[in-house]
Amino acid sequence: MKPAEKGWLKQYLEFRKDLLRDLSSGVKNSAHPEQSLYRVIQPTGLMYGQSIESVDLNGSERWAPKDRMKILLAESLISSSLLFHDKPIKDANELSEVIMKTIENIGNFYNHVFPELATPTKTLFGRKKTPLELAEKILDKRIEYSIENSANFWIQFFHNSLLFLDIFIFGQWIHTNADRIVADFFKYEREELRFSVVKVMAAAAHANTTVEPEEQKLLEYFLQSAGLSSERKKEALRIFEQGIDIEEINLPTNNSWILKKYFLEIAILTIWSDKKVENNEQEFLKKLCKYMNFSDDDLENSLMAIEGFVLEHWNELDYLQNKQDFIQVSEHFIRRLSRITDNNKSRLVKEVLDSQELMQLLKKSKSNELTEDEKARMQKLLIGVLKTIPTFVIISLPQRFLTLPILLKILPSNFFNEVHSQKPN
Repeated sequence: MKPAEKGWLKQYLEFRKDLLRDLSSGVKNSAHPEQSLYRVIQPTGLMYGQSIESVDLNGSERWAPKDRMKILLAESLISSSLLFHDKPIKDANELSEVIMKTIENIGNFYNHVFPELATPTKTLFGRKKTPLELAEKILDKRIEYSIENSANFWIQFFHNSLLFLDIFIFGQWIHTNADRIVADFFKYEREELRFSVVKVMAAAAHANTTVEPEEQKLLEYFLQSAGLSSERKKEALRIFEQGIDIEEINLPTNNSWILKKYFLEIAILTIWSDKKVENNEQEFLKKLCKYMNFSDDDLENSLMAIEGFVLEHWNELDYLQNKQDFIQVSEHFIRRLSRITDNNKSRLVKEVLDSQELMQLLKKSKSNELTEDEKARMQKLLIGVLKTIPTFVIISLPQRFLTLPILLKILPSNFFNEVHSQKPN
């Protein structure tokens, strides 16, 4: 599969057919489709403008960042359609029909809502393009239009994180009849949502009363890629200079969970840009959560999701190349994780007792040194145990970061003594 060459979308669908079948068959990671979509998208980095997630295919490690991002965008759009499909898909033929309808919708969506990407539906010789051909060409143009090939995390973040709004709006689009009035509404919503991101950034940047140089750069990066009208750009500059109250942002409160999650994590990353979160910035995040009807746990989960993401991909994110930063972020993450395992101790004990293989490894580890293969297996099994905690149904755990020593560190005190004391004779 070569995403830089013609025909890549058809090859992608063939390669990912098992994943798409799992999504369509109700094998979801949470009760709500939006939480399932977050679970699919968040670990890839797409919400943060990154193309971190590698596709398990020979040669994919050599793909250009824009090709990885193109694959992630295609996968996220299709995943959104499957997760929000309104009835069970019975067999492979029906799944194929739904996917091809989604591919057709992708072409229609971008041609109606993104006029700058408008692509003719016929070739120069008058032949009507297939939905696959049209969608492939439009996705090529969308990535070329948006992606910034920079090694700087923040430039990529604010050039490319708006791709998430494509996925969100597309999820609404597929449930409508595409006419001019509907298209005008979605074009309006697209600009309003992008402008809301500016407001969130401005409010977060002013949270500690001082706009840091790093935060000032964020607005510059964002305005280069947001596609706002000249009037909106002027207003954005004014808002960023003067600040804005949360109540003036006009954020969603009672509708989309994933859109609110996106705005919250935009705010967190804006505050993170100078690599520290001060007390008044923490208070701002709590106030923002309250305004969006999010709980303290929702804030904690987003902080943990972002920390887990950057720890998992530390080597790929150049702006994080600092030993002290790594130690600080990892300590915060480990503390958050430890609180969750403490609160779920009984559940974890039960899950370990139910795993005969894990119990055997634990028993052996008490008297003998485990082999490297056994350590790797024990690590995988312990991560599987952690995934039974409700929090990690939504948040993806950073599996490379969670080495066996760290896993043993974050488990509750005397955890294994309790496991052995409860083990039936």
